[in-house]
Amino acid sequence: MSDRVLVIVPTYNEIENLGRILDRLHASVPGAHALVVDDGSPDGTGELADELAAADPRVHVLRRTAKNGLGAAYIAGFRWARANGFDVVVEMDADGSHSPEQLPHLLAALEDADLVLGSRYVPGGEVTDWPAHRLLLSRAGNRYTRWALRLPLSDATGGFRAARAELIDRLPFDDVASQGYCFQVDWAWRAVRAGARVTEVPITFSERTFGRSKMSGSIVGEAWIRVTVWGLQDRLADWLPGRVRRPGAQRGRPRE
Repeated sequence: MSDRVLVIVPTYNEIENLGRILDRLHASVPGAHALVVDDGSPDGTGELADELAAADPRVHVLRRTAKNGLGAAYIAGFRWARANGFDVVVEMDADGSHSPEQLPHLLAALEDADLVLGSRYVPGGEVTDWPAHRLLLSRAGNRYTRWALRLPLSDATGGFRAARAELIDRLPFDDVASQGYCFQVDWAWRAVRAGARVTEVPITFSERTFGRSKMSGSIVGEAWIRVTVWGLQDRLADWLPGRVRRPGAQRGRPRE
């Protein structure tokens, strides 16, 4: 792929993982650039990102002053990507749970798609090192999301994905309210509803080696509540056309 690729890596207290993941990224896709979006990490992750950027022109840093959520971090990264002329935008966690060695498969699939999701739950995909209760929760959440939103995706909650920048431009991110991992469901659903070509490729997801997971009960609760509300609104829009606005239906562009 000859397009300019930007990998957005949101961070909060990832000082043990950041250097390793960027090394692996550039070993796997040497031409890719990385944008570290740090939310004021108290452990020095932002300062380390600045040092890495000073040593490598493929690394860029967007420093934010507070922990404002995954969704806000990615939207800020999307806007930076478009302002700096990147053609492909990738989401990837800093903790090593997403394998940069699998990124070439996502980029190859993007040749015939607008959005490629790295999926744990299509044939060939798998999760390693998770306790049974967390795997069950993730599978149940994805099945519920598929049913509630009538969304033809096996893994709408996954955070390893690649998108064409033109799709980012088409989607109305200004009214995205979801801040946790529900953001991934939100914008995958918007992409499907906008008629984008969305495909899933199998990935192996591994638990982080260093640091603590950002998953919490409040994040899970937000996802369940929002998906339920969106699903009800979507069905009401079918039953009461013109009287109920379909979630995420309006078109728009990210503000610069």
